[in-house]
Amino acid sequence: MWGSKKDRPENGNGEQPSRDDGASATNVSRRSYEPREEPTERTRLLDRPRPPNSDGYLDPDDPAVSPYNLWSVRFLRYFTVLFLMISCLWWTLLLISIFISPPGMHSRGSGFFDFAYTCLTIGNLLVTVIFFVAPAKVLRVTTGIVAVFLLVDMIIILAVPRIRLEEGWVGIASVVWAVFVAFWCILTDRIVAWGKKEEEERLTGRPETRRTLKEWLAILVASIITVVFVVIVILMTGTLGIRARDSTLAMEGKRILVDGDKYAVHLACVGNVSNPDGQRVPTIIIEAGEEPSEYDFEHWAYNAMQNKTISRYCYWDRPGYAWSDNAPSPHSAGMSADALSEALAREGEEGPWILVSAGTGSIVSRIFSSRHMKQVTGIMLIDPMHEDLLHRIGSPARGFMLWAWGIISPLGLERLAGAIFKGRTRQDRVYGRNAYQSGKYIKAQLQENLVADSLSKNEVVSARNIQSADTALVVISSAIKCRTDKEWERKQEDLTKLTDNLVAWDVVNKAPHQVWRTYEGRAAMEKRLKQLVKAAAKVKTPAAFDEAVDD
Repeated sequence: MWGSKKDRPENGNGEQPSRDDGASATNVSRRSYEPREEPTERTRLLDRPRPPNSDGYLDPDDPAVSPYNLWSVRFLRYFTVLFLMISCLWWTLLLISIFISPPGMHSRGSGFFDFAYTCLTIGNLLVTVIFFVAPAKVLRVTTGIVAVFLLVDMIIILAVPRIRLEEGWVGIASVVWAVFVAFWCILTDRIVAWGKKEEEERLTGRPETRRTLKEWLAILVASIITVVFVVIVILMTGTLGIRARDSTLAMEGKRILVDGDKYAVHLACVGNVSNPDGQRVPTIIIEAGEEPSEYDFEHWAYNAMQNKTISRYCYWDRPGYAWSDNAPSPHSAGMSADALSEALAREGEEGPWILVSAGTGSIVSRIFSSRHMKQVTGIMLIDPMHEDLLHRIGSPARGFMLWAWGIISPLGLERLAGAIFKGRTRQDRVYGRNAYQSGKYIKAQLQENLVADSLSKNEVVSARNIQSADTALVVISSAIKCRTDKEWERKQEDLTKLTDNLVAWDVVNKAPHQVWRTYEGRAAMEKRLKQLVKAAAKVKTPAAFDEAVDD
């Protein structure tokens, strides 16, 4: 078979010899006596009988006119399929790691960004494989835009220390692989386009400029998909830019490595450890509820210190909240209590402690109290969550919604809109009103959901059984919550029986679940906290406390 029209001999009239003239018949007869090579995968479609009036060229619609005739094209397709299989395997591991962290694959960030990059990688490869023989310039352009933005993302992740730490080797590998695959898809489409043109000219005798309706539809569908990919990667780059901006926000306190240095939690302590007489004073441990401590809960503690009600307090962020890293999955309330214990120990913080907690954070405080009975002198629970109601935050429907919200969180739809149109600040996004939009926060909520009605419930039930009966206890409840949820009200009353030393149970009128957001709520909390401080001084003097610690 001749390579192209110009390579074939012409007759005296400048015309190509036909297969059915005498010379051609003689040549065919002569070739019939010559030994023939075995047909190969490349030639077996080309050695078929031709129509009587054929000039030796194939019809443009003949199946043999295909770029698959070239080894380079088939090589690219084999490797593209191989890359797709590798990406699907990696995608499966990342999906599992959201719920259960495989050894060595824990990410101190949310884990949703690396999952998103892998989804984008699989999408690019699927488009390339499905529309392999329909190359088009528009596909190379849109995929090129995706590749450039992915390259920018890779640079941001590697250049910003905080993001590089959160993403870890898993996130870095995911974005590098996404960049490589994007450029591979561009190269593949370009080579297939070249091979398609070469084979059409060689086998049809002319360059093919037309496309079938099927090819146009394929190009249209592929173009729409890749344009969607462009929008996705632009949003992801914008979200990554916001994360880089937020990472520069200064914080009080320190980030302390815990759990074998797997992740770090944020801990800050304010005030003096002793009074003017040199006596050690109780330290208040602030445990937030469903929001980071810094949002407004910690402000109440600071005002209490300014009012001389307390002398010192510490607040921290549970894993995934504000400045704390995400912990490996699964992560229970008892594990959070252990992380707090380790952080306090590494910072040299000692009791006596008075625990002040709200909402779901009260579960962590109760477990912490049962494991540090000698150091904890008082507990104040603010509209606390009861262990029998943990099924509310552990429902499968809520878990699915959190997972789905986490999957699309790298797009940053709300975060970008808030920053551009509503003037949201770094404070709003890290620990303020928009902290719930963070991938880390969503991952933390998902972790709480997965084990709330199993591990966490078992831990808090055990903690109740061993809780010291002498510990001073205050329960402050929301009247609005109790009035609208009778089961919640009954469980609030049950929590007043955690110890035999109930100081007070206040149901604050017109107070929401976040009781400290009303003046009456703040006043009631500060009044009862003052009583707990006085009770701590009476129950355990510093000498008695030191003796208890030594024992």
